[in-house]
Amino acid sequence: MIRINAHYLKLQASYLFSTIANRVTEYQNAHPDQEIIRMGIGDCTRALPAACVDAFHRAVDEMAADATFRGYGPEQGYPFLREAVAKNDFQARGADIAADEIFISDGAKCDTGNFQEILAADLTIAVPDPVYPVYVDTNVMAGRTGPFTDGRYENIVYLESTPENNFIPELPDVPVDLIYLCFPNNPTGAAITRDALARWVDYARQNKALILYDAAYEAFITDDAIPRSIYEIEGAREVAVEFRSFSKTAGFTGTRCAFTVVPKSCMAWDENGGAHKLHSLWNRRHTTKFNGVSYPVQRAAAAIYSDEGKAQVKAIIDFYLANAHVIRQEMESLGFTCAGGRHSPYVWIDARMDSWTLFDRLLSETGVVCTPGAGFGACGQRFIRLSAFNTHENTKKAMARINAAAGRITG
Repeated sequence: MIRINAHYLKLQASYLFSTIANRVTEYQNAHPDQEIIRMGIGDCTRALPAACVDAFHRAVDEMAADATFRGYGPEQGYPFLREAVAKNDFQARGADIAADEIFISDGAKCDTGNFQEILAADLTIAVPDPVYPVYVDTNVMAGRTGPFTDGRYENIVYLESTPENNFIPELPDVPVDLIYLCFPNNPTGAAITRDALARWVDYARQNKALILYDAAYEAFITDDAIPRSIYEIEGAREVAVEFRSFSKTAGFTGTRCAFTVVPKSCMAWDENGGAHKLHSLWNRRHTTKFNGVSYPVQRAAAAIYSDEGKAQVKAIIDFYLANAHVIRQEMESLGFTCAGGRHSPYVWIDARMDSWTLFDRLLSETGVVCTPGAGFGACGQRFIRLSAFNTHENTKKAMARINAAAGRITG
């Protein structure tokens, strides 16, 4: 008799963004003439940078001729992209990361979910609350949690991120083995200071813990004093794995390209206390289960690091940050307390009510779709997230609709 992985039965009924999509579809079917403005899911709306498109075309032309055709590439990524990443994203900021410590993949979401596969099943994990759902759900699937009770899974250490701590969680007060951090944060938009991040690195070193650091939104940081990589912190190479993506920076949500950094000095231990390089274990997993990102996509990603590509990506980031400024300014003018939107494309808004209630009111009264904070954890219950990934016109239109309906929404 074929049997299922029973841990899947502990998962909530559906993924957060699937639930949102279903509610929006139901509303649109009932109101076919209503224009919907989607400010929930973080999908890009700007086209790929011209430098990337040109590189794509050239690579496709190569694939069209026998002499330059390429079949299977290295699972870890082509050297031309790994070297560009190491030089521009890390070495240029004083972070000691080599090209062969970078693994090109098809998404940071995939890698953050997959990395826990190479770790022991009985680890104690710590996650911020609110948090990107994939961190929690993949550990539920792996059997590291108990059942879902009163809005949280048993056997997870939740690191509460609240207005009182500026959405930067405190160090855990119980021993943990695996720590998920995301800065600039999704969903709150909070950015972490160098000193605060150093405290996490020191904790991990003292406790032989591992930090899985999601830096997918680092390109939105506008203050050079804020670290873009955890490897800017001394000692982080020993205790941290970092995830990055080209999705939100250069519009690769539809073309899929990201990377994970696993330093060769980052260690984990077996049940007998023997030390093992996570780099070797991840390389084994990566080459076994992944066949690599396509050659044209990697050529397009490498073009981001050209002079033209850097300028074009910055223009895209500035475009989205301008939208975030409009969102935050308008919501604050209506009396809402906001976080994020300054080093992040997300604005985290205190709804002053149940987040799904405000979701329904915004949808029915304005046709604007937000993301309910409850989907990110118990600490998100009274918050909503608005995304800046839209056009200037739609952003201003959405804010005008919310302004006009403010009394009905908040009353």
